[in-house]
Parts: sequence; structure tokens; C-alpha cells
Amino acid sequence: MLSPQMPSPEMQLADFQSWLAAHQHRFENVLSRLLPAPDIAPQRLHQAMRYSVLDGGKRVRPLLAFAAGELTGAAQARTDIAAAAVELIHAYSLVHDDMPCMDDDVLRRGKPTCHVEYDEATALLVGDALQSLAFQLLASHPLSDDPAHQIDMIKLLAVASGSRGMAGGQAIDLASVGKPLSVPELEQMHIHKTGALIRAAILLGARCGQADEALLAALERYGHCVGLAFQVVDDVLDSEADTATLGKTAGKDAENDKPTYVTLLGAREAKQMAADLHREALETLTPFGARAQRLCELADFIVLRKY
Repeated sequence: MLSPQMPSPEMQLADFQSWLAAHQHRFENVLSRLLPAPDIAPQRLHQAMRYSVLDGGKRVRPLLAFAAGELTGAAQARTDIAAAAVELIHAYSLVHDDMPCMDDDVLRRGKPTCHVEYDEATALLVGDALQSLAFQLLASHPLSDDPAHQIDMIKLLAVASGSRGMAGGQAIDLASVGKPLSVPELEQMHIHKTGALIRAAILLGARCGQADEALLAALERYGHCVGLAFQVVDDVLDSEADTATLGKTAGKDAENDKPTYVTLLGAREAKQMAADLHREALETLTPFGARAQRLCELADFIVLRKY
């Protein structure tokens, strides 16, 4: 018989699903409030920005920021801003990645991509404006009692977004089309392209509260594991799921002759790699016990998702 103090797996899952839905719903309102209103000039640009950010996506990066903030006792108002800044960077990267000069895709989050719904010039400006807004938010809201600490947080997101992070990973990705890569080379690409922003989300959320260097080091390792696992699962889903399920064009990687974990390892070994990264992520959080519950649940969510 289960102890009254130990909820069943079904109850724990229901509790997590409630936490997930509540944060996703609330965060949608946060983003809507922080984005420029659609009737403010230039209206078309602001409408396209809102189109690209609102009403779509799993919000994995903000959820990781919220969970890390809960671990370190951060105020919700602070983690809201950190999470919004990361999500705006992520949204800008998707708008630019979908453009004809990059991946040339027409579907994102179940609706036409920004350059299809509007036009290429507007999509380019949307990405530029979302990136600028992300740093405006970090610079104009109090996220730490120590100004030097807050400057470090701005630097963290800048590095994660730039040539040593997400943008650099995308450059490596574009240069790798049609070329054979080893697994370590592919991993290095995705540590930058996908992992850098995921790690930044976790660390920014944690730094909105009280976190010592040991905790930050553990969270960085956790972020490394879930960031890579996220990409491995993405590669598996791209090869196995359909367009309707994914909300984006399925099979795009194979069509573009891009190296993936599935093409290098095969689906079975890729799934095992995701499972190994999942286990390591959870082990990293073991010293923090129940305080890390949401981060553990998010690791499950990332690895076991179907879209």
C-alpha cells in the first residue's frame, strides 16, 4: 500500500500536467503584455512579431527557467522576464531559420511561417526586433539585487545567442549539409545550436534567485544533458512522426541531406542516446531532492514527448 505521503505516479503526473498548463497559460499572457501592441506603429511589424511568438510552441525554455527559479526561490516576476527574453530569442531564431536563405520552410507550430504569412523583408525585421526586445527586457527590469550580477545575466544570454552559441551552431549546421560528420562533431554543433539557449534558460531562471556556484554548475550539466536529449528526440521525431503531429514539415532533415543522430546512429541507438542523457540529467539533480522535482519532470517531458 502506498504511504499517504507518497503520491502515486498517476497523481504526480496529473500534478505536473496542471503545473505545465498553468504556466503555459499564464506565460502566454506575459508575452502578450510584453510584446508591442498590434495597433502601435509600425503596425504590420508588430502584428508579425505577435504572430511569430504567440499561440504556439511548447514553451520548453520558459518552463525550464520557471522550474530553475523555483529551485532557487526566485520571485515569479523576475523569472517571467528572464523566460520571456529567452523565448523571444528562440522565436526570432525560428523566424530566420524558416526563411528561404536558411531552411526554406513553410510551416511552423501548425501555421504558415512568418515569411509566408507576411513577406521575407518583414520576417527579417521580425527576427531583428525580437532579438532587440529580449535584451531590452533584461536591461530594463530588476532581475537581481546586484547590478553587476544582472549584467552577467545579460552577457549570458548574449553569448548563448551569438556566434559562440545558437547563431554559431546554425552556421555549422548550414556548412554541414551533405557532408559526413562524426557523432562528436554533430554533438558539438548541437551544443551550440540547440543546447546553448536551453542552458541559458535554466541558468537565467536560477540566477533570478539565490544560487551558489555548485548549484549553477550542476544546473549547467543538467542543461547540457537535456539540451542534447532535446535535439536527439527532435531528430527521431523528424524521421518517424508526420507533419500534422509535429506542426512543422516532417522529414525536412532527410530532404535537405542534413546529418542527424538518426542518420549517424540509426533510430534505435539514437533513442538509447536520449535515454542515457535523460538518466544523466536526473542523476545530476539527485543532491537537490524534492526541490528539483519540476526539473526532473521537465526532463521526462523533453525526452518522452511525441511532437
